[in-house]
Amino acid sequence: MIIVYIGLGSNLGGDFASPKQNIASAIEALGEIQSTQMISASSLYESKPVGPQDQGDYINAVVKLETDLDAIALLECLQAIENDHGRERKQHWGPRTLDLDILLFGDQIIDNERLTVPHAEIGNRPFVLVPLAEVEPDCVIPEKGLVADLISKLDQAGLKVMP
Repeated sequence: MIIVYIGLGSNLGGDFASPKQNIASAIEALGEIQSTQMISASSLYESKPVGPQDQGDYINAVVKLETDLDAIALLECLQAIENDHGRERKQHWGPRTLDLDILLFGDQIIDNERLTVPHAEIGNRPFVLVPLAEVEPDCVIPEKGLVADLISKLDQAGLKVMP
């Protein structure tokens, strides 16, 4: 079994009525992936969009899983969950019903045409790092360092934990 961290984001309602409901439904679906067990999930956070600003704010979270799947098999499961939530890939950094990213896959470094782990922008995104620190306070990102140190260097304005 390997420990993995999944970043979740949504800013469109889709079939589940709201971004918050999309995230809740996705967390439930992540817990149902074969050969995978849910360990914990962060609080939900609201953040401003990256990229085009003419879209709604995002709801974000991080989930910690334990899996026997390899990284590509897990990626395929995540993409199936995104598709089940009406994900359309129309615009880079555009609005979406659901975005699921493998942030960390154990301590592995993966860089191929389908997957980059650690996630390429992980060190620049408080909406990923803050919930990651919540589920794994002593988390270290390969080749980047301790999550807490990375967070201390970022502007967290606009990031709000949801009630």
